[in-house]
Amino acid sequence: MMEEEELEFVEELEAVLQLTPEVQLAIEQVFPSQDPLDRADFNAVEYINTLFPTEQSLANIDEVVNKIRLKIRRLDDNIRTVVRGQTNVGQDGRHALEEAQKAIQQLFGKIKDIKDKAEKSEQMVKEITRDIKQLDHAKRHLTTSITTLNHLHMLAGGVDSLEAMTRRRQYGEVANLLQGVVNVLEHFHKYMGIPQIRQLSERVKAAQTELGQQILADFEEAFPSQGTKRPGGPSNVLRDACLVANVLDPRIKQEIIKKFIKQHLSEYLVLFQENQDVAWLDKIDRRYAWIKRQLVDYEEKYGRMFPHEWYMTERIAVEFCHVTRVELAKIMRTRAKEIEVKLLLFAIQRTTNFEGLLAKRFSGCTLTDGAPKKVDPPPCTNPFLEDEPGSEMEELPMDKGDLEQPKKPKVPENPFHGIISKCFEPHLYVYIESQDKNLGELIDRFVADFKALGPPKPNTDEGGAVLPSCADLFVYYKKCMVQCSQLSTGEPMIALTTIFQKYLREYAWKILSGNLPKTTSTSGGLTISSLLKEKEGSEVAKFTLEELCLICSILSTAEYCLATTQQLEEKLKEKVDASLIERINLTGEMDTFSTVISNSIQLLVQDLDAACDPALTAMSKMQWQNVEHVGDQSPYVTSVILHIKQNVPIIRDNLASTRKYFTQFCIKFANSFIPKFINHLFKCKPVSMVGAEQLLLDTHSLKMVLLDLPSIGSQVVRKAPASYTKIVVKGMTRAEMILKVVMAPHEPLVVFVDNLIKLLTDCNTETFQKILDMKGLKRSEQSSMLELFRQRLPTPPSASEGPGSTSLTAPTPEQESSRIRKLEKLIKKRL
Repeated sequence: MMEEEELEFVEELEAVLQLTPEVQLAIEQVFPSQDPLDRADFNAVEYINTLFPTEQSLANIDEVVNKIRLKIRRLDDNIRTVVRGQTNVGQDGRHALEEAQKAIQQLFGKIKDIKDKAEKSEQMVKEITRDIKQLDHAKRHLTTSITTLNHLHMLAGGVDSLEAMTRRRQYGEVANLLQGVVNVLEHFHKYMGIPQIRQLSERVKAAQTELGQQILADFEEAFPSQGTKRPGGPSNVLRDACLVANVLDPRIKQEIIKKFIKQHLSEYLVLFQENQDVAWLDKIDRRYAWIKRQLVDYEEKYGRMFPHEWYMTERIAVEFCHVTRVELAKIMRTRAKEIEVKLLLFAIQRTTNFEGLLAKRFSGCTLTDGAPKKVDPPPCTNPFLEDEPGSEMEELPMDKGDLEQPKKPKVPENPFHGIISKCFEPHLYVYIESQDKNLGELIDRFVADFKALGPPKPNTDEGGAVLPSCADLFVYYKKCMVQCSQLSTGEPMIALTTIFQKYLREYAWKILSGNLPKTTSTSGGLTISSLLKEKEGSEVAKFTLEELCLICSILSTAEYCLATTQQLEEKLKEKVDASLIERINLTGEMDTFSTVISNSIQLLVQDLDAACDPALTAMSKMQWQNVEHVGDQSPYVTSVILHIKQNVPIIRDNLASTRKYFTQFCIKFANSFIPKFINHLFKCKPVSMVGAEQLLLDTHSLKMVLLDLPSIGSQVVRKAPASYTKIVVKGMTRAEMILKVVMAPHEPLVVFVDNLIKLLTDCNTETFQKILDMKGLKRSEQSSMLELFRQRLPTPPSASEGPGSTSLTAPTPEQESSRIRKLEKLIKKRL
């Protein structure tokens, strides 16, 4: 029973001493210990095994037990000491708490006494200051009453004086008095319920109304709507009346300004009536000269009559512009058939010059839309590098007057831009039609000049020359674009763009494509006679030196046109309104020039290709089974190299300015010549061992020439482009592999077929058949070999052996070709 009770006690003790991991970790941090007894996961069995690892160690069990008992006694003593200490601490704590409570009670009592004394002090202060506050309120109310009475006195006296001065037209005194009366009246807004105050307010309003009517009547008398202005200039009365109008309702000032400007421009409407000769566009200068004189006359006579902040000079000029725009639009609608392009441009130039003069003289603050109408376009790009100040109207006559000086104020800096010239926009179709006609004549002149002067001379120094007509065309385009952008940035610019597109296409077809030399046959540039000629070195119809230079010149011109057309499109988008930018698109015209470039390159390739055909035909007709020894390169190879050395340097020198297109020419020629060479190689049958060796030597010679083709005949040796080199190496290596297969013995068959598959990874049944024909094997022998070839054709797994085997005999391009084919097969399998 005792043992069971002890076990229960131990279990209860363990249950009580189960601490959370966080608490256990905190204890370990505060009291670090390496003793196993202090670990949370203490295991008695493991601890005993540690103390007594062997049976021999049980000999000192008594010593270990004594140490543990001693440790237990020490722990008991420590616990007992701590418990007793905590008992004494509790008693001390209770005593300290009681003392603290007593101190708090005493402090609370002292605070209450202080609060009571403060309330008594506050009550005493209120009683002392009560009378002072009453005196302050009384003083403030008295001050307000006195101020209000003074204002009322001033208002009453001011209204009486205002009415009297108004009757006597003492506007100088009225201006200052009226402003003061209005300011004083503002203090009485909250007293309008008082009848006397309301009556004074009504008298002020009546006086203002009377003043306005009286001032308008005075101006009407001084400047009647009908008749001439009163001689002797303005009076001081009217100058003071303007000061009064500043204080009155703004409508009074607007009415004065409107009537004065109308009276001031009445003579203009009479002099430049629609039925007068001077009203037509050819005498538009007289309109602007008239307003210049009127503005000078106004400054001399009436400059000091109106306040400066009225900007009367600018208002007269602006109203003149509005009237002129309306009158010009009316007369141009009536006489639209009489408008010619030179007359229209003359009128627009004089008008824009006048608008530029206004921008220099006035700020534009009186305009309802004083802000700039357009966003300043970014700097232009090539070939339109510079802004031509005044050059856009060069064909118009110019005078030396200040209004006639060529001015091209930028739209964002000129708030007056278009204030008059906007009326010409509906008639710009005359300008567009004129440019259409001029461009048509320009293209016809280009065609005639080309026929008269003939093709450009060969150029071997600075590259193929761009046709002069190309630069002339774009210079004219630039001039038209700048002109039109100053006339309008709206729909006329779109119409002009359409004209540009039309004649860009015409230039491409009539001047460029139309003058490309014609081949005698459409099938790869070969003639029927060239296919029939078998003699080595026989000549075929080919382009002359002049024709080659012409093709290169047309190619360079088309490349220049392509780049310049792109810049023209960007410039047009800068000039046109933002809402119309999407309608500017010259992609079709750029594609047209790209087509001309492609056709020119194709002609050069066809010409060189056709020149090499007779040599290849001669190669295929040679008796290769009768060749007895391997010598130097064959005559057909010499012929091919000769044609290459004749054509390529000319083409390279004339395409020096457009080197990328010369590279395209080389690549296209390689892609055309190499497959044709291999096809002619298959026609050489039968081929003996020595004949195959000779063909292999010839093939290597052609390969070296083709690799050197971009710099052949050049003093400066440049490394050929990697893209071109890859094509040549890949194609000519295939030709060499074919000849190596032809040279190999065909027995044993399995070895022969396996070597062929390794050397020609892309070989098929048709190619294998051609190789057997080159070896001169009979059909009976070929059938078994073809069957074996079909059986041993590599499957996708065995295809992986191709690159490894080919690498022993074939160059890198063949390995790449094999990897590409393997990747294609893998993709197909996955799909």
